[in-house]
Amino acid sequence: MSRRRMHLAAHFPGVNNTTVWADPESRSQIAFSSFEHLARTAERGLFDFFFLAEGLRLREHKGRIHDLDVVGRPESITVLSALAGVTEHLGLAATVNTTFNEPFELARRFATLDHLSGGRAAWNVVTSSDAFTGENFRRGGFLDRSDRYARAAEFLETARELWDSWTPDGVPRPFAHRGRQFDIAGEFTVPRSPQGNPVVIQAGDSDEGREFAASAADVVFARHGSLEEGRVFYADVKRRLAKYGRTPDDLKIMPGIGVVLGDTAAEAQEKAAEIRRQQTSPQTALRTLEQLWGVDLSSYDPDGPLPDIDPVADPALTQGRTRRGDTVAIAEKWAALSREKGLSIRQTVIEAGGRQLLIGTPDAVATELDEFVQREAADGFVLVPHLTPGGLDDFVDDVVPLLQERGAFRTEYRGTTLRSHLGLPAPVRKG
Repeated sequence: MSRRRMHLAAHFPGVNNTTVWADPESRSQIAFSSFEHLARTAERGLFDFFFLAEGLRLREHKGRIHDLDVVGRPESITVLSALAGVTEHLGLAATVNTTFNEPFELARRFATLDHLSGGRAAWNVVTSSDAFTGENFRRGGFLDRSDRYARAAEFLETARELWDSWTPDGVPRPFAHRGRQFDIAGEFTVPRSPQGNPVVIQAGDSDEGREFAASAADVVFARHGSLEEGRVFYADVKRRLAKYGRTPDDLKIMPGIGVVLGDTAAEAQEKAAEIRRQQTSPQTALRTLEQLWGVDLSSYDPDGPLPDIDPVADPALTQGRTRRGDTVAIAEKWAALSREKGLSIRQTVIEAGGRQLLIGTPDAVATELDEFVQREAADGFVLVPHLTPGGLDDFVDDVVPLLQERGAFRTEYRGTTLRSHLGLPAPVRKG
């Protein structure tokens, strides 16, 4: 059996408290120079794509702007259009919401980015049932939570009909879509793009999210806590592809991870512990716990024990944050961990609430990344640095060469489009 090669992507940090703002090397999350630095580093490391998250409203906590979280975020496609001019190979992925946009408008913007970049555009399809975020829009709060994937699926279907309405030789044809969510007709204004369609990315761990990924996505983001959890998720999503006439290679599974490197294992562990302490100040620890407990905990000592009160589900306490799972169940799990290990509030948040980190020497990290791919727990990874914008530098300098020596990662770009980097088939034109 041939050795499986991994895919790598870079997530731009600077959107929440996981970025270590206190570090002297920390820079702006708004200035173009920061985006350019990370994108150029990712391209130097031969990464598949550069990924931007989306924020449609500043988050609030207890009715006030969440000052520990985010202070602003530019619009993604605008930033990526500028990055297309300073990169040559790197894929450019934007997170854009299907709830508060329209198919014609969004299909046109992504097709334009794909042309500007020579076939490197990607769309991370996300949904929202959040009326708080919707207050920024004309139809805020109109979408029931149960309908969000139905709208997203038809939105994506409609966008693909628009992209396919031009023939490969550049002849525009009228389109008409009649569905439950959208009823539109006309002519699309942008010729078929270099990739045929931009790459579609999706993130979602729920059953309906996995099914949506299997039916429509090219890449799926995942959250793995261990190798075995990754193997279970990988097998489950890949087995769903057959019913849609797809093969396992048609969908790439890429969990998000952070990496902390050191010259020795002990040095790496020490650095990781310090990073986690910086990410989780006493104030951050209390606010994180409040999001799970659903009540004001400002009177509690962050270096003391967890609250001796039962958590409650209060979606109004924190507004604009994506909730992953049952907050009460998560709170109870955290409480059990705290009791078992005798952890304070801050220690519990540090241990249970942080992003998955790979910690060790460059060789140890390369070995662990390779194992995930060879044992089919992932097809690759989205790296989430803790520092803006230089948090990827050490990984590209120290880990990528080791992966290349093992034959686990490319030594050059062999194509010009993001689809070619990911080894994805050309989309079949419909219509």
